[in-house]
Amino acid sequence: MLSVIQILFLILNVIWWIVIAHVVMSWLINFQVLNLRQPLVAQIWDGLNKLLDPIYSRIRTFLPSMGGLDLAPLIVLLAIYAIRIVIINNMSALL
Repeated sequence: MLSVIQILFLILNVIWWIVIAHVVMSWLINFQVLNLRQPLVAQIWDGLNKLLDPIYSRIRTFLPSMGGLDLAPLIVLLAIYAIRIVIINNMSALL
């Protein structure tokens, strides 16, 4: 059972870092540090969007319109952190 919990934590950590990379990359694109005309940047950006848009779109249906501010990544990060807390607090019951 401990192995399953460790694998779950690994998956949560990977999702965490993918969301962080997406947020940082979006800032760099908006401040024109990165250019989407570069093939590598465009491929990475497209890949991250394809990974995260299904998650973000479900969250955006519940969030009110905030203009240009997208809070979906913040909600995803908070949800990952909450899942980690629940697993840690209930680990003794699972083992």
